[in-house]
Amino acid sequence: MSAIVTTAGRTNEKFIELAKQIAIELSLPYWNREKKSVEVMQEKFESDVLVVSKERLELYPYGVKTPFFFHPNSAAFRLKRLLKGEQDVFLQATKLQKGDRFLDTTAGLCSDSIIAAYAVGKIGIVNACEVNRLIAFIVSTGLKSYKTDFQELQSCMRNVNLIHQDAMEVLNMAESNSYDVVYVDPMFEEIIEESSNFESLRNVGEHSLLTEEWVEEAKRVAKKRVVLKAHFRSELFQKFGFKQFERQTSKFHYGIIEIT
Repeated sequence: MSAIVTTAGRTNEKFIELAKQIAIELSLPYWNREKKSVEVMQEKFESDVLVVSKERLELYPYGVKTPFFFHPNSAAFRLKRLLKGEQDVFLQATKLQKGDRFLDTTAGLCSDSIIAAYAVGKIGIVNACEVNRLIAFIVSTGLKSYKTDFQELQSCMRNVNLIHQDAMEVLNMAESNSYDVVYVDPMFEEIIEESSNFESLRNVGEHSLLTEEWVEEAKRVAKKRVVLKAHFRSELFQKFGFKQFERQTSKFHYGIIEIT
């Protein structure tokens, strides 16, 4: 059994019905919580546990006590800085413009895709790929339903389209030059201390390695540039021909391949 769906410890009929609907949508079994702890349910069913609560969806991977859930993460304070006229290194690397088409091949929590949505505006396109079905469902639901008084942030989240599909499948199906920028962030290559908020994502995420085919397809699909984000010590920059955009105060750098 890959996962089960249940509710929070304290719930009501509305969220019991919602949990049952989600279970049907994901083709997963629903189980009544019956005051059992998540840890007990993990052990009993030897599976991940997806908890449906009033606040959010939480995924507890089997054997893990820290849940994965959607949150705009760093996108919130980054967007506030942008609105104040400050620079964002991701946008400096991608050089996204209004109306551009952006493909994020490693969506995760979509923090960078949210910033991309701000840069391309409502006339642009932001698509993000996530191969893990439960992560895709949780993040897609969060992008559509997360509420905040920060209206600019909420608007950007709503303009991100999350695709539940393997990145290579999306790239292979895409027409040549169909996106202005293709983005790759193999976040699991090396743990970065500053990225501790990604710990729960590491527990459930797919640990795909960047390949020559991946880079070549990204170059075919991109009209302007392919951008890589990786640890500053990463061998990926040199291995795949990315020009490293160095940052002295950060443990991660961006790499760029210009399409000519």
